[in-house]
Amino acid sequence: MSKKYELVESSKIISRNVILYRIKALVDIPNIVKAGELGGYIESERNLSHEGNCWVGDEAQVSGNAQVYGNAQVSGNAHVYGNAKVSGNAYVYHNAYISGNAYVSGDAYVCDDACVSGDAYVCDDAYVYGNAQVFGNACVYRNAQVFGNACVSGNAHVYGDAYVYRNAQVYGDAYVCADAKVCGNAYVSGDAYVCDDACVSGYAYVCDDAYVCGNACVSGDAKVGEDALILSNDDYATISGFGRKNRTTTFYLSRNNIIMVDCGCFHGNLEEFRLSIRRTYDKNGILSPLGDEYMDIANLMEKRFKRVLQNR
Repeated sequence: MSKKYELVESSKIISRNVILYRIKALVDIPNIVKAGELGGYIESERNLSHEGNCWVGDEAQVSGNAQVYGNAQVSGNAHVYGNAKVSGNAYVYHNAYISGNAYVSGDAYVCDDACVSGDAYVCDDAYVYGNAQVFGNACVYRNAQVFGNACVSGNAHVYGDAYVYRNAQVYGDAYVCADAKVCGNAYVSGDAYVCDDACVSGYAYVCDDAYVCGNACVSGDAKVGEDALILSNDDYATISGFGRKNRTTTFYLSRNNIIMVDCGCFHGNLEEFRLSIRRTYDKNGILSPLGDEYMDIANLMEKRFKRVLQNR
């Protein structure tokens, strides 16, 4: 196998206590580099394959056991290190960091100040950029985009044409797919599933075994979990400004068409919510004003969801 580059012994830097050498092209790589032009920095020839059109350019650095191969390109001030692999037609550029056992492949793009680390996997036509982070065992693939200050971690999967952006976080064993969007300061975690054209935004929290799909949009301070089935915006409701702490209380339907309640540290069904109100606010058979308010809310939500269920 003929070599397509050489290490320039006279041009080296120290990064992470390791000596890296600038590379120089020995042959033309069409539309990338011409013979004699300088590239970025690598620790040794194990970091950049001599096969394919892969290249490390600009001030980019590849070190450790990291490998760049196929037609992948690493450029700008990007760093690839640890046991990371960049392959296929992937692009890693700007100030992006790829580390750990991370794998970036296919036609994926990782750029700006984005970070992919741990055992994370970014592939196909996925796009990770901005200050986004993908780490743990997370996977981002099939046209998905993660950007802004978003974070995808744990065993989470983001794929299809899904978007995760702004300050959103997707973690645990959660799935976000199809054309779904998770944005704002929203959290999706546990075994939650967000798909189709659904949107989770604001400070909303979708967790446990919740399922949000269709055209539903869970937003604001809503929190849905424990077997939730949100097929449309009719399947949940929030009410704010009540109780001692003026917190937001979320009511939603479960897979068994049971009305569930999330209110502060309380989580249970509507009847359990009523029992909790009586235990807390009932004195000698008389509810306090706060208890009356909570009971009125419970009664109102029962009417609302009876109507929703009748129309299903």
